[in-house]
Amino acid sequence: MKVNFYATLRQITGTKTVEVPMDGPLTVRQLVDRLIREYPGLQPELVDPEGCLYQHIHILVNGRDYHYLESGENTQVTDSDLVNIFPAVGGG
Repeated sequence: MKVNFYATLRQITGTKTVEVPMDGPLTVRQLVDRLIREYPGLQPELVDPEGCLYQHIHILVNGRDYHYLESGENTQVTDSDLVNIFPAVGGG
């Protein structure tokens, strides 16, 4: 799966795009957790101290914000999906 980072998230990851190898579908939340393990600096940008995804972060799955998808953070993503992650406007 291809994941694109934008704005300050690019500085944290040191790259614009990463390929995430997958053995099967993941949820949006599982994907975020995997990205945080790979890039620990993402954690304070994407999740609050209780471990919940910040509502102001925009994670688009094939161009659609996960907030508006039926399953929210439990939306499944597969290796053929494109995921774009945007930080909050003006910082996190």
